[in-house]
Amino acid sequence: MEVSVTVNGVVRAADVEPRTLLVHFLRDDLRLTGTNIGCDTSSCGACTVLVDGLSAKSCTLLAAQVDGSEITTIEGLAGDDGLHPMQQAFHECHALQCGYCTPGMVMAAVSLVDEYPDLDAAGVREGLEGNLCRCTGYQNIVKAVLAASE
Repeated sequence: MEVSVTVNGVVRAADVEPRTLLVHFLRDDLRLTGTNIGCDTSSCGACTVLVDGLSAKSCTLLAAQVDGSEITTIEGLAGDDGLHPMQQAFHECHALQCGYCTPGMVMAAVSLVDEYPDLDAAGVREGLEGNLCRCTGYQNIVKAVLAASE
């Protein structure tokens, strides 16, 4: 079936099998490999992208379900003038170690701050509970999200 989406501001289309997951459509068909596959069970959040401005785990959606939608991946977050404020905050606050979870964590954090601009540390922890990081202990991730929300 033909799937057409706007990804990072560019209309992209491909012929995919009806059972193709969004994460595989992004990585395999569109070659946007910044979206990681972590668990295939929606437990880790490494595959989080923005679908029509809201965070979504791309391993839980079929590509056909997002036909006509606007998708933002980590590759589309930065602008011509540099990193997105959330990416910059993750860099400045050392909110990553191995980096595997970082794209999904950043995308979930962008959506969280857009949805709840007056966050505190507890709100960040609760809002990101669906995104797992095995390296950092979350302290610097929380700092980064709070810094970017200011």
